[in-house]
Amino acid sequence: MNTVWSKYIQGAKTLYYSRKLRFDDKFANGYKELFGLDEKKKPKILEIGCGSGALAGALARWYPSAEITAVDRDYEFIRFAKEHEKGVTFAEADISALPFADGNFDVVISNTVCEHIEPSVFYKEQLRVLKPHGVCLVLSSRKGITVAPDCYAQSDYEKAFWQKAEQHDNTIEKYGVGKYYLNEKELPAVMERHGFKFVKTGYVIADFTPDNPDTAPEFAHAIINADRYAAIESIESVEHSTPELFSSRETAEMKRIVNSKYDTRIKQYDNNEKQWDATVSVTMVLRGTKP
Repeated sequence: MNTVWSKYIQGAKTLYYSRKLRFDDKFANGYKELFGLDEKKKPKILEIGCGSGALAGALARWYPSAEITAVDRDYEFIRFAKEHEKGVTFAEADISALPFADGNFDVVISNTVCEHIEPSVFYKEQLRVLKPHGVCLVLSSRKGITVAPDCYAQSDYEKAFWQKAEQHDNTIEKYGVGKYYLNEKELPAVMERHGFKFVKTGYVIADFTPDNPDTAPEFAHAIINADRYAAIESIESVEHSTPELFSSRETAEMKRIVNSKYDTRIKQYDNNEKQWDATVSVTMVLRGTKP
């Protein structure tokens, strides 16, 4: 049972709720234009490295006639996805040896996966399982904008906690997180080099500013709480990676401080105390075709 990513790197809630924002239906047109899929053909779509299922769920909404399969090698992600998204077949599988016949899918899609896998391994199986003239879609997060509200400022307790954790935690290096990151110029060139034709690129910009008047209250709360889940699960990752480093009292205090921050931000929003904090995400979309 593989739970490396969900346990030591990013928790299921972190991935799910941040990606629920990024793939909200308000951004659907931007993605669908770049995907360029013919919905009338009822495509068979495979998502690789699906995490906890947010993109797969969006695809099910955006392409209701499609047959969607989503795989990840992390058991906890698949368990979570099955509980939270319907209309998708979720299964455990590794991109290096996909359990599907040659030429089985019309579309293969991934989101923030290419950064962690050697390119020849990343593309080989996708090319194999695609039908001739099938489409490969690669989504990759690029540098965006993050401006935090004052209430998120780190306390001395938090600074000391993270300084100590960074000195002893080698999780990023150990599991090769982001080892194969490529820039915007390199990504399409590598896709072509590994057998795909008619490669195109584009970008989807998603603005998450709770205090904007056109941000619905429910969505504003979701923005704030997505950051809360990420902060809490980052503490839990440290607990798993270096259990001897901190006492349960210390990690409980960290979680209390974090929750207090986000409770404060929710209260500020509800009281119309504008902070104008913002996150602007940039997602690069590569589209290539199998010959």
